[in-house]
This record gives sequence, structure tokens and C-alpha cells, in this order.
Amino acid sequence: MTTTSQVPPLFGRDRMVHGWFVVKGVSDAGDAAWTIALAWTAVQLASPAVAGLIVAAGTLPRAAVLLVGGAVADRYDVRRVLAGTTVARVLVLLVTVAVAVLAGESVALLAVAAIAFGLCDAIFEPAAVTLGRQLVREEDLSMYAGASQTAARLGTMTGAAVGGGLVALGGLTASATLNALTYLGVLGYLVLVLRLRFPLPRMSPTPMTRAIAEGFGHLRAAPTTRTLVITLSGLNLAVGPALGLGLVLRVRDAEWGAETLGVFQALVGLGALVGGAALIRWQPRRPAAVGFALLVVQGLAIVLLAIPGVFVTAASCATIGVTAGAASALLSAVFVRTVAPEFLGRLGSIQRLGDDCLMPAAMATFGAVAGGASVAVAFGIFGGLMTALMVVALTRSRVLSLDLVRSAA
Repeated sequence: MTTTSQVPPLFGRDRMVHGWFVVKGVSDAGDAAWTIALAWTAVQLASPAVAGLIVAAGTLPRAAVLLVGGAVADRYDVRRVLAGTTVARVLVLLVTVAVAVLAGESVALLAVAAIAFGLCDAIFEPAAVTLGRQLVREEDLSMYAGASQTAARLGTMTGAAVGGGLVALGGLTASATLNALTYLGVLGYLVLVLRLRFPLPRMSPTPMTRAIAEGFGHLRAAPTTRTLVITLSGLNLAVGPALGLGLVLRVRDAEWGAETLGVFQALVGLGALVGGAALIRWQPRRPAAVGFALLVVQGLAIVLLAIPGVFVTAASCATIGVTAGAASALLSAVFVRTVAPEFLGRLGSIQRLGDDCLMPAAMATFGAVAGGASVAVAFGIFGGLMTALMVVALTRSRVLSLDLVRSAA
């Protein structure tokens, strides 16, 4: 696929990049609607426990293939990788529709579809990490990350809003068909419109096991990059259980009702939208320091969820959302700017692996603490640990120097 050597326009006038945000945001909306349809159909066909396994079925395969995806991202043209996985997703959705229509919906069909999507994610996501660096100037990476996250949040919120009605009207097949159409839009844009401006060096052909090992070897040889990857790995291990399980338990115990839970989750989403959007215009001089400082605040907001009270909980949810949206945009830009270009895909997959592998254990631990002690204790422990770890990160000279890094060190 072709690239272009032209000087990119100012970020605010970069129609090619803005168009990518739009088609990707629409695709994220389709994904959100599909996820709701998958979960809803699973609940209708199986017990809650089996339904939970179906929804999470893609996690382990994704984790198993994620390192391969990183090596693929560093070896092959990113547009080819993204286009290929998009084609695979369309085929998965169309086959799901065909089987559902001809043979009916089943637990096996849902599980296979979830696993197939997880495998596609393992290849798509590391390649997507490298895309921003190949489209915009280095000084525009924070704005790119903020705008990208804003579009993704809008898409996800829109898809979640319409997903329930869509599955009620047309079932799994309607949601799968809609999502396939959104991916066709992504595919068309990748092939016809998107052009790389700053192509990264490609890894020479080598066995996958060796390529993956070289990624870990680079971590040993580059202390600044190693510090960054370790610090960023597993950042969601506190907020994920707090919002995904703890907030549900808090609402249930207080008897606030399911509608209140929806309001709290909406506050998180809106806060993240605001936080990501702020980075489109606001460019702090010390993005790494500001990003980790925001995560200190996020940890404290998780601790505050231990305090019963609907207004305190609402304020904490909004704070978690804003800090998550802003910090994620800042730190993802720092990561892309800091890591050596030829290792960006592999180290992106290594950094992501922490969440994928440890999240089930984090969820189980939060539940065990909440059941054995109380939900408030679980919030205090998880939020306190996150705050402490981020404070430690802010005391590390290598973390503070990341703002000035332009290549791996």
C-alpha cells in the first residue's frame, strides 16, 4: 500500500486524519452494539455463569496471540495489517449471521464468534498503536490521542445507547449486520483514503519466536523504555474491578436501583469524553508527569467510592472518567514518542498483556475482599495501592525525564 511524503497540514485542518476518526468512531459504535447483542443473546440461551464465559471468551485467545500481533505490526505495512484484520472481522460477522439464520442461535456460535473477535483484536490493536506516529507530526501526538479517544468514546456511548433497542428489534443478526457494515466503511477508508506520511522502519523477516524475544531483549537494553512499559502495564487493574464490580455492589447494597447504576456509568463515560477532548487543545509541557499525577487523583477517587452517599459516588465516577480520559491520551502519546520505532508494535503488545492476563485475577481478588470484608475495604485497598504506585512513579527520575525523550534510551 502506498505512502505519501507530503508535509501534513496543521492538525486542526487534517481532513484525512479527521475522517479516520469518524469512520473508526462509527465502527466503535457498531462494536458496542454488537457487544450488547452478544451479552443479551448469551443470557437468553444460557445461565448467567455461562453467559459471562461467552462474553469473556475472547480474552484468553487475545492474550495468547497478542505478542504475535506486536511482531506482525513491526514487520508488515500497518495499513495492510489493519485492512486484513478488518476483512477477517467482516467475515466473522457475516458467517455469524448466516449460521444464526440457517441453524439458529446457539452457545457454541456465540463462543466461536467471541473467540474469533479476540484473535482479530490481538492483531489489530498492536498495529493501531503504531498508526498515529505514521500519520501526524511528533508534536501533534497528544492531540491525535485526545481526538482519537474522544471519537472512540462518542462511538461507544452511541452504540451502547442504540444497541439495546437494535437487539430488541432485530436480534443478534441485526447487530452483527450493522457492525459488518461499519467495518466495511473502515476497510474502504484504509484502502482508498488513508495514506502513511511517516512510515516506520520495518523488522527484517525472522521467526516469530525470535521477533518476540527481541522485543523483550530491547526492554532489557533500554532502561527508560523498560520503566515506561512496566509503569503503564496493568493501569486498569484498579479501576476495572472498581467500576465493573465494586460500583455494582455499591448500588445494590444501597438499593439505589439499576437506573442509578446507569447514571454512574454515564458519568464515567462523559468524564472520559471531556478528559480526552481537553487534550485536543491543551498541550502540557510535562505530559508524563501530568498524566501520572492525574492517575494519583484517580486512585483517590476510587478510595472515595468507599464513602456511602449518592453524590459522593457520582462525583467520584465523574472524576475517574475525566482523569482516565486525559491521562490515557497523554501517556499513550508519551509511549508512542518514546519507544524506538522498530519496536513500537511489540512493546505495545507487551504493555497491553498486563491487563489481559491479570484482569481476571484482579476481579476475583476485588470480589473476595468485598465478600470477606466489605466493598468499602476493597475500594480502599485497590484505590490506595493505585495512588501509592503512581506516587512512586512520579518520584522516578526516568519517568519524569520521559517528557524530553524522543527515542528509546
